Amino acid sequence: MTTRKKRRAVVDKNTCVACGCCVKVCPLSAIQIWHGIRAAVNAERCVGCGKCAKECPASVIEIQEVQA
Repeated sequence: MTTRKKRRAVVDKNTCVACGCCVKVCPLSAIQIWHGIRAAVNAERCVGCGKCAKECPASVIEIQEVQA
């Protein structure tokens, strides 16, 4: 049996400046700005489409494979 992997957006918490660009482009509303400090991804909603990573002006979001 093959282990299924899913893709998820991961935000670099140390360099995110909470600009909100990722929030605007997420089709599933899986990203929110946490306490005005940084973006936070809701892993249950994120499908790893990559729109947020492409939109991020600081390039601090990457799409990673995680165990399903």
